[in-house]
Amino acid sequence: MSQRLGDLLVKEKVLSPEQLEKALETQKQSGGKDRLGSILVKLGFLSDDDVTNFLSRQYGVPAINLQFFEIDPAVVKLIPEATAKRYQILPLSRVGAALTIAMVDPTNVFAMDDIKFMTGFNIEPVVASEAAIMEGIERAYHQEKEEEKLEDIMASMGDEQTDVEVQEAEAEATLAELEKGADEAPIVKLVNLILTDAVKRGASDIHIEPYEKEYRVRFRIDGMLQNIMSPPMKLKDAITSRIKIMSRLDISEKRLPQDGRIMLKMVLNGRKKQLDYRVSCLPVLWGEKIVLRLLDKENLRLDMTKLGFEPESLTKFHAAIIKPFGMVLVTGPTGSGKTNTLYSAISTLNKPDTNIMTAEDPVEFQLAGVNQVQMKEAIGLNFAAALRSFLRQDPNIILVGEIRDFETAEIAIKAALTGHMVLSTLHTNGAPETISRLMNMGIEPFLVATAVHLIVAQRLIRRICSNCIVDDDLPEKTLIEAGFTPEEAKTVKPKKGKGCDKCHGSGCKGRAGLYEVMALDDELRELILVGASSVELKKKAIDNGMITLRRSGLRKVMDGAASIEEVVRETINS
Repeated sequence: MSQRLGDLLVKEKVLSPEQLEKALETQKQSGGKDRLGSILVKLGFLSDDDVTNFLSRQYGVPAINLQFFEIDPAVVKLIPEATAKRYQILPLSRVGAALTIAMVDPTNVFAMDDIKFMTGFNIEPVVASEAAIMEGIERAYHQEKEEEKLEDIMASMGDEQTDVEVQEAEAEATLAELEKGADEAPIVKLVNLILTDAVKRGASDIHIEPYEKEYRVRFRIDGMLQNIMSPPMKLKDAITSRIKIMSRLDISEKRLPQDGRIMLKMVLNGRKKQLDYRVSCLPVLWGEKIVLRLLDKENLRLDMTKLGFEPESLTKFHAAIIKPFGMVLVTGPTGSGKTNTLYSAISTLNKPDTNIMTAEDPVEFQLAGVNQVQMKEAIGLNFAAALRSFLRQDPNIILVGEIRDFETAEIAIKAALTGHMVLSTLHTNGAPETISRLMNMGIEPFLVATAVHLIVAQRLIRRICSNCIVDDDLPEKTLIEAGFTPEEAKTVKPKKGKGCDKCHGSGCKGRAGLYEVMALDDELRELILVGASSVELKKKAIDNGMITLRRSGLRKVMDGAASIEEVVRETINS
């Protein structure tokens, strides 16, 4: 067929004689193993579709795109895998006594006779490219092996999943729209297992990541990512589709990032739980990476006394938020617990006679009695637009999810100066640096000095596992370098976790907050007005009794709640 195909392509002016000559030379060098059609595709002279469509027209045989064809597993069993590979054919479906097979060469009567004799059915050939057929053979004949591997993965994660029942809230209407691959029982089971196992392990995030030769699932537990499983590569698209359908995303859009939400009800250890997953889907080099943020209401601590504030820091924070107007800022990196601190403040202030308005992106938890607004940048509803509208809604307390730009900062400052209590977040490393950040945004020093009452910088560190806590014998020099005074270094007894089954060998279980609370007094305001640097502000704040993040961490070490290693990793000595 090769010579004939080449001549026909040249005759139809699909291929030039020079290109055919080069392709035949390449075929000769390979010892005639590769088909001419495949060589033309590899050399870039034609595409798979060009060759397939040409053969279809030439021989009057329909062409098929196997990528979108659902192969009948029962029909695959009629022809051994070795035979399918030898003839480069793929059985697709059977209607009555007619068996439809995809072929690279629709003129290969020997193959058709052999298959007819083997199966007893009449053969109906369709054309597909060699690459598509070989990929289809892999997919069709290895399906059962993949399912067995999947069962092994689920079994290796333990039998605890039997007490979990997942109910998709508000998802019934979309089930009919599921693609077959995403709705197959093993995929549904695996995705449910990933979502529920994250709850059992106390994970805050689930990362599902495709790479060239690996597909992995990681959980962020107590702030650290841990490898959990590596599902078969073949399940990549089905898992992605399943999660997209559950979170109401467009499964056909694979080029743009998408954000969604999954609401689940489950029975866990005999108790009903409602869970909320924030879903982010991002196109990467080898597919789509999915990150799910687990928002578990039971983990939301609204009691400020349980957040981990030192008593004197908590007193300052509480005194600032109960003022009738002004601004309180919470700073820190993503995932440092800022939202939890702000929600705790709002919960404390939430009374029937108070109007609380929040602008959030996204709204993580729904709070009773609080007017929460979800930002929608696509239609122009950003923090600045929401803030302007809030001022016409007679608010007492305003929460702005984040101050990102001059416009938002300016409106928030003005709101704080006109009789409203404004709570917000910023991304800075420490409390004193926040003042410089606001001024760098373009806010006048006198406005910052007048409006801002208090700034909280915070971090989250891992607590030592109470089940495997042991003494950590460190030299005094190390303790002094960490920030302890020579006197403290003589008496402090640091602890660490040696690792056990309960903490999965990490030595840590749960997290604790570190807080740096800077209340603006007259001395600090004077320094702000004269343009003092963040270093000068920090020095004055420490002189006035501010506990730094490092010092807050060292107190946790003294209490046996955290290890020196954790505190040093998350804070700097100053």
